[in-house]
Amino acid sequence: MSAILSADDLNDFISPGVACIKPVETLPLQKPEEPHNPYEVTTEDKLPAQDHAPAQISLTDCLACSGCVTSAEAVLVSLQSHSEVLNTLDQHPSVPIQHGNLSEELGNGVDKGKIFVASVSPQVRASIAATYGISELKAGWMIDHLLGGPLGLPSGGSHGSGFTWIVDTNAMREACLVLGADEVATSISSPSLNAPSESTSTPKRPVLTSACPGWICYAEKTHPHVLPHLSRLKSPQALTGTLLKTVLSQQLDVRPDQIWHLAVMPCFDKKLEASREELTDIYWRPSSSREPTPPIRDVDCVITARELLMLADTRGISFPSLPQVPISTPSFPDPLLDIFLFPQRESQPSSHKRRRRNQEPAAGPSGGYLHHVLQTQLANSPGGILHTIRGRNADVVEYTITRPLTHRDPSLHSSHTEQRLRDSSKTIEDEVREDEAREDKEEQEETIFRAARYYGFRNIQNLVRKLKPPRTRRLPGAATTTIKQVSKNHNKSSNAAKTTNATAAGNINDYCYIEVMACPGGCTNGGGQIKVDDVGLGERQLKGTDRANEGMGQKQWLEMVDEAYYSMSSSDTEIDDDGEGDLNMQDDGEEEEGRAKEMVNGIDIRNVRNVLRHWSESTGIEMGKLCFTSFREVRSDVGKGAEGEKDRVVELAGRIGGGW
Repeated sequence: MSAILSADDLNDFISPGVACIKPVETLPLQKPEEPHNPYEVTTEDKLPAQDHAPAQISLTDCLACSGCVTSAEAVLVSLQSHSEVLNTLDQHPSVPIQHGNLSEELGNGVDKGKIFVASVSPQVRASIAATYGISELKAGWMIDHLLGGPLGLPSGGSHGSGFTWIVDTNAMREACLVLGADEVATSISSPSLNAPSESTSTPKRPVLTSACPGWICYAEKTHPHVLPHLSRLKSPQALTGTLLKTVLSQQLDVRPDQIWHLAVMPCFDKKLEASREELTDIYWRPSSSREPTPPIRDVDCVITARELLMLADTRGISFPSLPQVPISTPSFPDPLLDIFLFPQRESQPSSHKRRRRNQEPAAGPSGGYLHHVLQTQLANSPGGILHTIRGRNADVVEYTITRPLTHRDPSLHSSHTEQRLRDSSKTIEDEVREDEAREDKEEQEETIFRAARYYGFRNIQNLVRKLKPPRTRRLPGAATTTIKQVSKNHNKSSNAAKTTNATAAGNINDYCYIEVMACPGGCTNGGGQIKVDDVGLGERQLKGTDRANEGMGQKQWLEMVDEAYYSMSSSDTEIDDDGEGDLNMQDDGEEEEGRAKEMVNGIDIRNVRNVLRHWSESTGIEMGKLCFTSFREVRSDVGKGAEGEKDRVVELAGRIGGGW
């Protein structure tokens, strides 16, 4: 477990379970007792102390059990911390890479070298930037130097190992946004998906985001009825891990377990995601190479922003003293992916030398899934108008895209003429006013797309309650009636005064897409982010910062983090000669004709599709295995029938040698 993860951090606890079933299944072997005289009388203070081995609960065990549910089950993680990162670097030397190729052979022994790669999320860079009062761009450079620079981790340790490539997860986030918009479009065009089967690859409407592991764990264990709605798309962390393991293992001709991938993320729940069995190599490994080997994770370890500073402090590195300039890294083995993953590299051609920006403030701090879907729908709906309606709090927002619908009904016009002939007493002014009123009524807005955003578990609980299918009951001598219908008819009169709110909430099945995140305020407020009142990070890491300002609350601190996160989108200037500034991702007008039509939300859709197609073809793995995953209901057998408990006890007793 992380040294800086304490019970005080777990303020988003949902509900305790009946019991935890995993420790019973992994009972430690009892040591044989020493022979003693059974008739010997002794006092209590002379009884020998019993040294019981501590129960070890792995994260995989935790995911397989629904005995307890919290939004931060990382409290049960004994690994995936900054200590594991240092231990792994000390155990294995880093294999040098030159010109995208291995400079020496990797051995097969456990003491041989590994290829260390890392991925960093923009929310972590924003947290570091707010801490030291620098730009998000410079914060990313400092992280790069810590993980792979000569003044960082490679400066110490047993082998001087460091990370060869540090990838910005914004690269694969663009791929996730493009694939997510395609997934929503498919669900809209397939009416039969209202009642999908388990084998359906496209989710049921409304499509719910699946990038937040805390939300996914909660849904799998407590609300399995929402699983058909979950997007099958992998998160940027998982997609980055799959890309690094598949491409590097094939291009460098090494096994996936010889590549060690570290992800630096804003929340502890990402440790849960990395430990999912569905995100291992057995799900994308080619059938020809399916050997009976243990599954290898796509992401080997996850640490947070606070753990990143602990990582530097443990090695005696002053994080504020790290260089704030770009780091030099070897080329990625695949040239096309090298341009896609590292477009800001100095060696890249000027036509490709661009830097990805974060989303605009309207997109929110969680990757901009909903924003990109809305922008895609607007791009495909000429004349569409986006309407925003705030819900009961700032973390619930509804979005509606409408399109003016102007038409004239000939029958209405003819009937109006007949009425005018019958009523000759009306003046011309009265007729003009009636015509104008009728034309205003005929000009209506057609709703073509509805979506929403739900952040925080308190709002998520309201969402899953709306998605719950109605219970049916058969009244004697009457047709089948749903309880919701009876309740709706009973309360119809009392809800007349709430027409506006009811319209804003609407029928949940009318939505096409809902962005769901567990943390209130989004991912910049993740549990692993640096807090305003953080202590224990070490004076060495906080030296020279203005975090000692008195009177600053957590709300003001989050505003600073959000400002750092959005700063990249508002500073799209060309890079200066000294490497300062951001690179503009927008087309400059000199691209080939037709490219602008492929630009949505600042993302070159055509380029992303080409990269994904190239990735699939070069590895020989179909796109579905690379980019998509699955979710399953987690059932607990605690408190089931007595017969089942008896069989379970017999099975457990047999494991520990009981005589049954």
